[in-house]
Amino acid sequence: MFSKLPQRFTAPFELGDGAKLAFRSQPGGVSKLATTRNISQTDSYWEQYAVLFDTPSDVFSLISPNDIRRGLLEAPENIATLIRVTTSRLFNLVSDHTFPSAANASVVAYASTFIRTSTGSTERSTTKEALNCIRILQRVLPVVFEADGESSTFELEVLWKAEEVEEDSEQGGGVEESQFVIEGEDGSDSEAESPLKTVGSPKRTKKLPSLGERLFSCIIDLLFCCGFTLPTKIQVDHYKINYVIWEKGVGSTADPGPSHAFDANKTEVLRLLLILLSRQIYIPPSALLSKPSLYTLHIVQKTSRRDVLTVLCSLLNTAMNSAQSTEMSIQSMAGKLPYNHLVFKGEDPRSTLVGMCFQVLVVLLDFQSGSARDMLSGSGESQAASPTARTNSFRYFLAKLHRTQDFTFIVEGVIGIFEQQMASTNNLLPGAKKSIPYVIDTVVFLWKMMELNKKFRLYVLESDRAMDIVAYLMAYCMDIKDKPQQHGLCRALSYIIQSLSAEAAFGLKLTSPVKAQLATKYNVAGTAADFMINAVYSIVATTSGALNSLYPALIIALSNSAPYFKNISVIASTRLVQLFKSFSNPLFLLADEGHPRLLFFMLEAFSSVILHNLSDNPNLIYGILTAHKTFEDLGTFTLSRGLREIKRVQLAKEELARKTEGKSRDKNLTDETGEQEEPSDEKARLLESEQGGENDLATLEEGTRQPDNLDGTRNPNLPMSEELPSVAEPTSEKARGKRRAQRSMSMDATGSLERIAAAGVGKNGFVPTQEWVTSWQQGLPLDAVMLVISELLPKIQELQAARHKPNPTSAIMDLLRSVTLTHVLPPAPPLTPRKFVWSDASIVWLTSLIWGEIYVRGMTPLGLWNSTNVRLFYVKHTQTHQRQITETVTNVVGGFFGRSPDTPVGRPRGDRV
Repeated sequence: MFSKLPQRFTAPFELGDGAKLAFRSQPGGVSKLATTRNISQTDSYWEQYAVLFDTPSDVFSLISPNDIRRGLLEAPENIATLIRVTTSRLFNLVSDHTFPSAANASVVAYASTFIRTSTGSTERSTTKEALNCIRILQRVLPVVFEADGESSTFELEVLWKAEEVEEDSEQGGGVEESQFVIEGEDGSDSEAESPLKTVGSPKRTKKLPSLGERLFSCIIDLLFCCGFTLPTKIQVDHYKINYVIWEKGVGSTADPGPSHAFDANKTEVLRLLLILLSRQIYIPPSALLSKPSLYTLHIVQKTSRRDVLTVLCSLLNTAMNSAQSTEMSIQSMAGKLPYNHLVFKGEDPRSTLVGMCFQVLVVLLDFQSGSARDMLSGSGESQAASPTARTNSFRYFLAKLHRTQDFTFIVEGVIGIFEQQMASTNNLLPGAKKSIPYVIDTVVFLWKMMELNKKFRLYVLESDRAMDIVAYLMAYCMDIKDKPQQHGLCRALSYIIQSLSAEAAFGLKLTSPVKAQLATKYNVAGTAADFMINAVYSIVATTSGALNSLYPALIIALSNSAPYFKNISVIASTRLVQLFKSFSNPLFLLADEGHPRLLFFMLEAFSSVILHNLSDNPNLIYGILTAHKTFEDLGTFTLSRGLREIKRVQLAKEELARKTEGKSRDKNLTDETGEQEEPSDEKARLLESEQGGENDLATLEEGTRQPDNLDGTRNPNLPMSEELPSVAEPTSEKARGKRRAQRSMSMDATGSLERIAAAGVGKNGFVPTQEWVTSWQQGLPLDAVMLVISELLPKIQELQAARHKPNPTSAIMDLLRSVTLTHVLPPAPPLTPRKFVWSDASIVWLTSLIWGEIYVRGMTPLGLWNSTNVRLFYVKHTQTHQRQITETVTNVVGGFFGRSPDTPVGRPRGDRV
């Protein structure tokens, strides 16, 4: 067993660091790229790039972006030669019969880096050389992309220039060239191979595949290379490249067998592929759709159908099988222990591979630039865009999936990942489990899957797990809503919910219960509609306006779903009315030009409930009747009235602040004199402070305060002629008179209401006008609500006034359950749900979101794109300790980082929808 070990060691276990340190510091190392011009391709200098390094971190630590950048400035021909030499060696290795190295050979080669024999000879490892070639390209290409920017001059010359050669002079090149033939393999070019030639005719030339084309072909071969990324047992004869799907699932019922030993190799090849696709992030968002990345364009349009299907299914199945992993390794077992991520450092190879599969998959499915844009079909309202095999073959073939078992497999995979994420964030032991790193990729993939494949979307919505998926999405949104760096993802989640709510099958499922395993704080008794309403309320009411870009999509989702609401609970009904009251508050209405549309959507939701399921929703109808004064005021709303109300609220707040300050001053005086506060006074003060904190949606806009019945209780004996109080206001006549005098004096001092409006009532300085108010006020859908109020309010008031009835609540509910107003209400109009419509801006936004997340994930452990000038989104780093990587990561502003007024973070260049 030990016969091959040397009999005598020349030095005590030399760690091999000497050569690596010399590469970093000596003139013959990496610095030679910039200091010596025109290094020949045959120079022995290039050998060290293939044999010196042992791990990815070796390459990324010993070669810095500045080394490559300096070489591009001082001796660009050397960087070109490095790319050519590295790719050429990689191509030769793949075709070499010694590649990949046997497992024991790899071990000996790795050990040789630590132990040198007396003769100084080491056993060659072709696998190590291929991996080092891949790693060198991973390190060099991002800097090249950065330097080229939008010009791509260097890349076009080195990677995409097709060399022309005389046809007769290139013998033996047919095998390699055949890898790039997509069409015409049926002998269409047989005429060119005809032996009949005219004597003296000029020699014909042909174009060889460019270096970039050959590199993509080599990457695909490496992804399906037995002994490197696939088990050797599936190798057929001497053909080591076998295009079989990695795991069972879509397109494959057979499992090639465990290949955990090759997961790291798959990850490294996919990482190189991802870096090639990352050319997009060095293009500004304004040019993203007009100047497509040649790398992504090539793989989505020029890859053969067989390769596309094999790659697509391999990535998809590996990602979807992540939640059902059956690996029985020590690492996988340790991963189920509490706090394992704090005890066992390093990355889990399987988790890293799954994350890389997800990233490559969503990037390919997202790509729509230049000629890769979906093709429009139909006309008018029926016009739709869909991919074709010529625009983006990955999007096209994903849209063509249709087998029920494939849909079931995907749904179970997605739900499994969501369940793992919920378990990690809602564990009894805080921080006991690490969050799933690829949950964002899962959300984006699910969105792409439902967007591209209509059959899959219908399958999901008609399945028993439809509302569970919706619950997981909304619960995840509530989990991350308070993290500014995740607001872009919250926005994506709101668009997904809006898209689903536009489907009739979604509405029909709203009466079913939610069975998803959610945290206790998110559990809501009742139906899926109750959960949805409470989730939307939670997102809107607790985010201080930081997520105002989400509000339209979420409220539209409620409006789309409203025709299907039945028997929604007291709490959900109260939440809907509270949302309406806050959106109708003058301070909120007049603060921004887009705010009235939220009020419009809420009124539209109420009208849909009234016209479709009036008697099935007594709780909501009662809530509408209770808030009748707010509806009536909207019918006669003017700018002057709104500004007066804003001023009244401001004065009331000032008066309350003065009272609070006075009480505080009195308390300080009491403390100084040594007098103790009476228990009754202390209790009253605490109750007052608690009640002051229960104002729903107060954080939407300053001054929007409404009472919040957190338990959903209501007083059925409340006189219908009285509106619920809006703020804590003085109750004595003397105090009210004093307030009126102060208001009059304030109005005289500040001038006209128009001058107040011109000063801006919103945080963004928007100036409302009466013409603008009239433009939206006259279009508010108030008719159905006002008819219900006029018909039912007197009857409810009569029941409340009847003192002989022992239980007025029961009588009111019985009346509302049995009421029919078909003789008064107009017929229900046909349903016209508002779907999410893609635009150029939203496509750019989502691309920046995807790449922002990939950029953040790439910061550890290697820093794939660190220290390069990314143009698709802004990158902002904070001054933190080097070991606090997670805190630094949260300040990288990708396309998914929204801008919050309260959060000093940058804005993604592509985030304009």
